[in-house]
Amino acid sequence: MFTDRRGRFHEWFKADRFRELTGHPLRLEQANCSRSGRGTLRGIHCAAVPPGQAKYVTCVSGAVLDVVVDIRLGSPTFGTWEAVRLDDREHRAVYLSEGLGHAFMALEEGSVVVYLCSEGYAPQREFGIHPLDPELAIAWPDGLTPELSDKDASAPTLAEAGSRGLLPVHEECVAHRRRLRSGAEGGTGGTCVSW
Repeated sequence: MFTDRRGRFHEWFKADRFRELTGHPLRLEQANCSRSGRGTLRGIHCAAVPPGQAKYVTCVSGAVLDVVVDIRLGSPTFGTWEAVRLDDREHRAVYLSEGLGHAFMALEEGSVVVYLCSEGYAPQREFGIHPLDPELAIAWPDGLTPELSDKDASAPTLAEAGSRGLLPVHEECVAHRRRLRSGAEGGTGGTCVSW
């Protein structure tokens, strides 16, 4: 990061560094930007695999609690989640591969999140998991009342999504990443650091 009297500048994505850390390039098909009021809770969102939708996420203004959820049936970490604070001070970013669920809660008014996506939005492949599912027990911040969209508020629990056949299968996600890494398909691959 470079700071002077005019302000500051930082590179939030570098293709060569990303490739060095993950072993593959990030295919870019769509870039999203959202601005959220304090307490806004977006997610848990996912896309059917293949092709899924890998995301590289950061917060450029304000702060959010970003959560990645393993919703891949058969995964050794199925149903677990990890959270990281993303803000405009530390400039951290999160990468999540295809088949993982994603959500975030705005911790400050007017928080702006930007994310690069490996695939474009396709409503027929998209689904959600209720972010307040008691079985997941995500530790959302105390003192904030979650503000959900109607779509997220009516999303199924993880168990309901599984019984409806919505969840990706771990082995299929692993096979998809192998194809991506071998160059058989364009796109990304790899996994979230903890999975």
